Amino acid sequence: MAALDWFATDVAAPPVARSRPRPHSVPRARRRAQGRRLGGGIFWISAFAVLLAGVVAVNVAVLRVNMSVNDLGKQQLDLQAQNASLSSQVSSAGSSIRIEQAARRLGLTPAPAMDTSYVDLGGK
Repeated sequence: MAALDWFATDVAAPPVARSRPRPHSVPRARRRAQGRRLGGGIFWISAFAVLLAGVVAVNVAVLRVNMSVNDLGKQQLDLQAQNASLSSQVSSAGSSIRIEQAARRLGLTPAPAMDTSYVDLGGK
């Protein structure tokens, strides 16, 4: 039996010698333009990187400020609750009924209105 070559039509052609342009054959202006494009690209990439880093830094700073504002809000609520509690204690401690009860425990009685007199302290 004869061997069947399925890929006989796909025989690789011998390599064609292509002439590569030599570096000195490329005009100098073209080489300078390519260098400028590369430098410009690096500049814009660096500019965007700095811009993004700045945005991230600003976001971190805003988050920190928000956290401190939140903490201050909690402290404010706690202090308002303490002030309300102390205000209630002061008002109950200074009430006339409580003072009257404490005076009666000590054996004091209210003076009758007819026995009340005033002392002149040398005013005009």
